[in-house]
Amino acid sequence: MPVRRLPRLFIPLVAATLCGAPASARATKPSPDPSDWLPAATERLEGELVAAHGEVVRERARGGLGQVASYWRPEDGDEADFSAFVLEHFAGDQQTLDAVFQRFEFLLEKIRGHAREISVAMRWHTDLDLGPILPMDRVSAAYDPTDHLIEDFFANKLAFTVLLNFPLTTLEKRLTEGDEWSRRRWAEARLALGFSRRIPHSASQAVSRANARADQYIADYNIWMHHVLQPDGSRLYPAGMRLLSHWNLRDQIKADYSEGREGLERQRTVQRVMERIVDQSIPQIVIDNPAVDWDPRSNEVSAAQVHDSDRRLDAAAAVTNAPEPDTRYAIWLNNFHAQQQVDKYSPSLPTHIARVFDSGREISEERVTEMFEQVLSSPLMKEVAALIEARLGRSLEPFDIWYNGFRPRGAYTEAELDAITRERYPTAQAYKDDIPRLLRGLGFGAPKAQFLAARIDVDPARGSGHAWGGAMRGSNARLRTRVGPDGMDYKGYNIAMHEMGHNVEQVISLENIDFYSLEGVPNNAFTEALAFLFQARDMELLGLATPDADSVALQVLDDFWSGAEIAAVALVDMGVWRWMYDHPRATPAELKQATLTIARDVWNRFYAPVIGERDVFILAIYSHMISNLLYLPNYPIGAMIQRQIEEQIEKAGDLGGEFERMCRLGDLTPDLWMVEATGKPVGPEALLSSAQRALDQVKGSAQQ
Repeated sequence: MPVRRLPRLFIPLVAATLCGAPASARATKPSPDPSDWLPAATERLEGELVAAHGEVVRERARGGLGQVASYWRPEDGDEADFSAFVLEHFAGDQQTLDAVFQRFEFLLEKIRGHAREISVAMRWHTDLDLGPILPMDRVSAAYDPTDHLIEDFFANKLAFTVLLNFPLTTLEKRLTEGDEWSRRRWAEARLALGFSRRIPHSASQAVSRANARADQYIADYNIWMHHVLQPDGSRLYPAGMRLLSHWNLRDQIKADYSEGREGLERQRTVQRVMERIVDQSIPQIVIDNPAVDWDPRSNEVSAAQVHDSDRRLDAAAAVTNAPEPDTRYAIWLNNFHAQQQVDKYSPSLPTHIARVFDSGREISEERVTEMFEQVLSSPLMKEVAALIEARLGRSLEPFDIWYNGFRPRGAYTEAELDAITRERYPTAQAYKDDIPRLLRGLGFGAPKAQFLAARIDVDPARGSGHAWGGAMRGSNARLRTRVGPDGMDYKGYNIAMHEMGHNVEQVISLENIDFYSLEGVPNNAFTEALAFLFQARDMELLGLATPDADSVALQVLDDFWSGAEIAAVALVDMGVWRWMYDHPRATPAELKQATLTIARDVWNRFYAPVIGERDVFILAIYSHMISNLLYLPNYPIGAMIQRQIEEQIEKAGDLGGEFERMCRLGDLTPDLWMVEATGKPVGPEALLSSAQRALDQVKGSAQQ
């Protein structure tokens, strides 16, 4: 599930005492166009700084002056203001420079930490399953306390203080020279990068509002499965089953591999539900509504004969199959248009795509695409598909991209697993209380397990679940997963294990880091990889599986198959974003058609040769596309990283120790982090080679 991590380092906050009134509220005096006087002023000031502090500062002064000049606007002041600022705030000796660095470390940790606490509170009733959402809750969730501090920090010159004293670095420089930098040098680079874009409050607020609207749309997108009928009117699902799209729908497909013929019919039904959601032929009235029955094959809707709640159709309301009016794509476009408002203030990274890959991930879109295609084009795809087909005893169908029969849970029905987890975890607090035992089972020593558990709070999620780091030492991470009135079902437990992996990384990389500016990991793919390590061991920690050579091999094949699936999904997501930038005035209907086309094209290229059926578009079902913009590539990259980390852990024989060592590396570039963690840069080679060995192991065992 998505991890909620505040953006790198620079987090705005409504700070009346620290920053004074918002920039928009302060009067500014007219100033000549800076381009008329900045070149001469920077040259003059370089000489003055060298005269005051010695030749040793010339290179640093020249770089800092250039950075400040490139961000200076008329509202920041005239030549006299510029000169006064530079002469007052340039750190002319190492002792002063150290003090400036340490003060920013202190300030930004407090700002980020308290901003996170405010955000948690503002989203409390929309994020958590605490009863009906009031209109005010949606307004509250759309509020971002960090919206305008970028403006404030430039207006009060704190941002310029950073730019004057610490160099901005290009991605190329970080990639080519970073392995020779000290930890302090890396911390300075991350500090400066936090001020590399000057985004006005209006653009930040537009993004916050669009994100909040998308989050709420997805959090409420449930299908009441007891009311999903077969063509003969029969019901395949138990009363009260409510599945969130896409997470629970996908996981229901996975669960039904242990349910025989009835499970197969359920899987086919869920696939049809997914298709209706993607192409927006789903009747609006069936979304999160237990008062109607629906046959997704014929698309007919009727008043429910069985009610799961006190909800009833209004007597005047008509039961129709009028489709959802392309809302899914309208919300996606709304997020796109919000990002366009940021584009014009980010000339070096002029698209959301560039900001996500080149700045956020620090891995280019081109390289990511190549890695995904390398996995999806591998001959292993057909070999693993053939193995799955043999294990199922039937031809593969499109939903088999989510096959999970390699995992040990295949020996248990969903009902059996639900009974086990509900008894063990009747409440969110029960899971919280069990975290020390779970962590000891994962290989953490008792003191470390207690330390980590004390810093993780568990909440009942309204949506699928997520993890939210503390952002300030002493502030707990938050684990969110669904907990029903009768306890945490297996899906909720499986998600909780994943989110706990995020939380443990968040705690270690915050509480045990040497410089706050290096808090975290290189990008979200890394925290996903670390979370996968925990999630993959969920059955062991329930006492329902004991690894041996064959089960380990099957787990590797599961990693490969699921990694390939999410790589294909990510390619769809990336393709749609490129299309939106090529068609910025598209309507929701046009975006829908483009998405269907792109999803079919990716399917036909990589899955039609493996499964046989063409023109399938279920790869576009993922809710991340709507509410977590371009987040999806983190998962397949994470699958590659996970396999590299797994091999290192196997070599060291110490999951807990290696996990902690890696998390303490902090926010380096991806390849540098991976080299220090495992000895090799990020890539798909470990995933592919381990899958080949696993396939040989399974085939060998079958022949014995």
